[in-house]
This record gives sequence, structure tokens and C-alpha cells, in this order.
Amino acid sequence: MRPSDSPFDFGPLAPLPGTDGPRRALFVDRWGTLLERPEKGWCARFRDARFTPGALESLFRAHQAGWTIYLVGNEESVALGRISESTWERFESDLLQALSSYGVPIARNYACLDDPQRGKAPHDKDSVFFLPNTGAMYHAKQHDGVDLESSWVIGDSTLELAAGWRAGCRLAGVRTGQNLEDGDLDVEPELHGATLSQVVHELVELTRERARA
Repeated sequence: MRPSDSPFDFGPLAPLPGTDGPRRALFVDRWGTLLERPEKGWCARFRDARFTPGALESLFRAHQAGWTIYLVGNEESVALGRISESTWERFESDLLQALSSYGVPIARNYACLDDPQRGKAPHDKDSVFFLPNTGAMYHAKQHDGVDLESSWVIGDSTLELAAGWRAGCRLAGVRTGQNLEDGDLDVEPELHGATLSQVVHELVELTRERARA
């Protein structure tokens, strides 16, 4: 996993020193939450992938409302040797470009290509970014000033939600993808919506209500 630098860390759009307060973040799971999970479990070409209904519009609203957006997830298609790392990199480049063109900048992409138990060399190793490890959240806290207690992890499986719970984040589940029925870990989300779009809409509205209070 190679966490990418935010395009807003440097240059004319960078905040003045001492003026950027703690960020609230959304850590969004990829397959099953942001993207529809393919029947075969993986997808080699971005043009064959589909966003879950309303995902782009809702993340655009979240960005406009001041949320910093991160992607998380275990990319087992690479770890298990189903697709090459170069194929995955092309997919990710197209994905990030599509999000950016819709006005949804991704601060960092924390997709993990390793799996210590099932991975094939050279991806048969552990990683702090391998869910349910908490490396993504603490990396964002250390490098981007994210306030984990006011941040949310949104996902369709218990792995990312367990990582969020361990890092002190708030949790939201979606009924797309695995609908938290993977059974890997016991975790109870604070919110459980039909889709990423519904969950993000609730969070944006909640933020606005608190701002008016």
C-alpha cells in the first residue's frame, strides 16, 4: 500500500500554517460500498465497474460540506494473484480520475494489496493497512490532522467497521455488498443505511443541523 499525498497539501491551495483545524473525515470502503461488488468478486477494468446508486452525488455533497474523503479496503484480487499490480494501478488511476472529474477529491487511497494468510508472493505479508488493522486511520491522523473521534468509517463488511471502532471512529454500515453479513467480526454500526448515498446524506444533514444549533 502506498498512501498518496493529497493534492491540497502543497501549492497555492495549501492552508496557511496554523489556520487549518482538525479535519473530520469519511473513510469509505471501496467494493460493495462505493463500487458495486461484481459477481466474480473482482474487476480488472474500470469501464466494467459501477458506482453504487447516488454515490458520486453524495460524496460531492460531503466534500462541499467540508468532509475529507479517504478510500479503504483490502484488494484481494491483487493479493491472491487474480490480477497484476500494474492492472490494478490502471484501474485505480481511472477510478480516482472519475471521482476527481465529478468534484470528489480523494485525500488518500488506502487500498491494501497484501494478505498475510492467503496472499501470493510478494503480497503474502502483513500490513498496518490490512483491515481490520488501523493503519489507514492513524496515518490520516498523523499526516493530515484528522480528528478520528469526529470521523466516520462507512462500509458493507465488518472488517472496515472493526478497524474504525478500534481507531475510535464512528461507524456506518450499508446494505449493499455484503450488508455486514460476512460474519468475520462482531461490530454494531451507529448508522445502517440502504446505500452509501443514504448514509452520507444523513451525515451531511446532521452536520448542517449542528452548525445551525
